[in-house]
Amino acid sequence: MAAGFLRRWQDAWRFANSADSLDILRILRGTANAKSGAVVNHRTALQATTSLACARVIAEGIAQVPFKHMKYDGTNRIPLTGSSLYRVLHDAPNEWMSAYDFREMMGIHLVFAGGFYAFINRVRGEVVELLPFEPGDVTVKRDGWKLSYEVRMKDGGKPQQIPAANMWHIRGPSWNGWMGLDGVKMVREAIGLALATEEHGAIVFKNGGQTTGILSTDQQLSPQKAKELRESWQEHQAGDNRFKIAVLWGGMTHTSTANTNEQTQFLQTRGFQVEEICRGFRVLPIMVGHSDKAQTYATAEQMFIAHVTFTLMPWGVRIEKSANLNLLNEKQRKAGEYTHFMFNGLLRGASKDRSEFYAKALGSGGSPAWMTQDEVRDLEEMNPFGGNAALLREPSNAGDTIPSEQEGDDGNAN
Repeated sequence: MAAGFLRRWQDAWRFANSADSLDILRILRGTANAKSGAVVNHRTALQATTSLACARVIAEGIAQVPFKHMKYDGTNRIPLTGSSLYRVLHDAPNEWMSAYDFREMMGIHLVFAGGFYAFINRVRGEVVELLPFEPGDVTVKRDGWKLSYEVRMKDGGKPQQIPAANMWHIRGPSWNGWMGLDGVKMVREAIGLALATEEHGAIVFKNGGQTTGILSTDQQLSPQKAKELRESWQEHQAGDNRFKIAVLWGGMTHTSTANTNEQTQFLQTRGFQVEEICRGFRVLPIMVGHSDKAQTYATAEQMFIAHVTFTLMPWGVRIEKSANLNLLNEKQRKAGEYTHFMFNGLLRGASKDRSEFYAKALGSGGSPAWMTQDEVRDLEEMNPFGGNAALLREPSNAGDTIPSEQEGDDGNAN
């Protein structure tokens, strides 16, 4: 019991900077409840399938897209593949994590806790390693307009003080500008009702779909007889005896006291909670497997593109801007260096749509070209040809679909 209280006290201390006094009291009591009665925190939110799916679809979307250290020299955008920061962001941030693992964890922390923290290990001014912390292990302190960070280590040692220059702190949507809003706390009631309905369904099916009720009779029963009757009924209506016919005697009757699932609109409530949680995390329901029966493949495809545009890209831009500010110095930023998520690959659409788009970009129908063949190949993740493929093609006078580069003996295009 003492260990449980100590653990809750530690949790309360960790979240003290992002929770109000009532939340801290609830954590100490172990009852950070929603109005539905369900305990809602970061751990239980992972047990609600919709909130878990929302976090995963955002985190995996951030993780699967290449994240690169780039430079713009005024003409070209060049990946700085030789820099240590490129390796840290694109390949591996430390010895035990891949870049995918790192960014996936980053996404889950941002969605659920509203913040992500990683120690920046620099050698001679170059970022060579990023070491992540759990949000609950970090306390952000503000002194005027300066921030500092206190980290409680897992080994139970003395808390470490880390200056802002050595901490990569990415904030989610924020009220005060220096701490992100806790995502689970903001969607607590929706998650709580989802957990409560799931628990209700589990209990009903555990009982074989049988609801509670009352055994009644006109006879006078002693307390001992009433206890024996209740135990006998439960014994003969549980386990393998469920769904069997009950034979009552002595004028005894059974009256159900619980509403049916139809009366409580159980399925409709569960379906609505999927949509409600998705609203809170700004994820389209189709992305968590909840779709409208009237949807077609064409509309679903547009929703997938909308997910990238309106859900993933805002998170990506937030991470990019934070990386530029915290991982690059002023000299690097002035030299045109920046970080960038390659979301273009997720926005390519169907093959037919891409083909029509590229044909117009290459100057089909006699219109001026505004992309080269190598630029098209780059979008399709293919190696460049170089030479003429790197040059914009001139529109043909004859209005050919693709301007010809060869001429016949009569001087006309073949």
